[in-house]
Amino acid sequence: MRFVIIGAGAVGGTIAVRLAQADRDVTVVARGAHLDAIRARGLALRQPDGAVTARLPAVAGPGAASLPADTVLVLTTKSQDTAGALETWADAAVAGGGTAGERLPLVTAQNGVANERAALRLFADVHPVCVWLPATHLDPGVVVANGYPHPGMLHIGRYPTGADHTDRAIAADLTAAGFVAPVREDVMRWKYGKLLSNLGNGLQALLGRDIPDAFVERVRAEGVAALAAAGIAHTSPAEEKAERGDLVGQRPVDGEARSGGSTWQSLARGTGSTEVDHLNGEIALLGRLHGVPTPVNVAVQRAVRRAARERVAAGAFPLTELEKMIT
Repeated sequence: MRFVIIGAGAVGGTIAVRLAQADRDVTVVARGAHLDAIRARGLALRQPDGAVTARLPAVAGPGAASLPADTVLVLTTKSQDTAGALETWADAAVAGGGTAGERLPLVTAQNGVANERAALRLFADVHPVCVWLPATHLDPGVVVANGYPHPGMLHIGRYPTGADHTDRAIAADLTAAGFVAPVREDVMRWKYGKLLSNLGNGLQALLGRDIPDAFVERVRAEGVAALAAAGIAHTSPAEEKAERGDLVGQRPVDGEARSGGSTWQSLARGTGSTEVDHLNGEIALLGRLHGVPTPVNVAVQRAVRRAARERVAAGAFPLTELEKMIT
């Protein structure tokens, strides 16, 4: 099984280097200065127990050559970049005939719950992953992974439901790479539970670590209410805590704790976009569809969009301004 990791950022970079360390065939897809750095110096992964640099084939997209038929495409881009990635890779030729969309499994190791439905429009074989992997990508060519004793927990299954031999084969390779990789027939239930946890990402990106407890409670309560109105099942915090146990915690790397989550990192890098529309925006969407008010999630979504557009530094959005937007 050959892996093409589409998006070698925090999650994708960690998965890629760990798979390469386990002697799996891995190619990474990156862009800009990050791609240049990987080609020049390799992809450095800094972890609590040391650092390693992997010399990996790095590309900007599908080449002229056909993809081997045993390739697995692993989509690890931010959710706002999913549409472009799907469009780029769906029609890539596969050795023996056909296209990637027709013949190859696509693994969606991403936050949010809309990527899978979008992928199924172009790919016949979609495998969601619920990602618990505390990692950071701020500098070209470098990923910092704080997970310990395992770098992350990656639940995998098929979309919309079920699990098959492909899931088990991918899970075996991820396990060999040091991850905890349960195969779940209800993987989307786990992803919806993770969505509720990710609703605080926008608050952290806006306010840093000093977040009023009431805001955290309200974004989650609105999310739970919206999912209930939509009839969507999700895991509970207690179930998730029991699943992780002591398998995936966080430790400092080189004496430093993790800086911030995925949305915080987008603001810190000044990318101009974040995945807030697929996190808090998902709850806003469900609330509008099912008549559930979600004022805090809507305010967080709009505030993060504004912060990204105006290049507000991560954690520097005025609390009073967010409070005005909520009311």
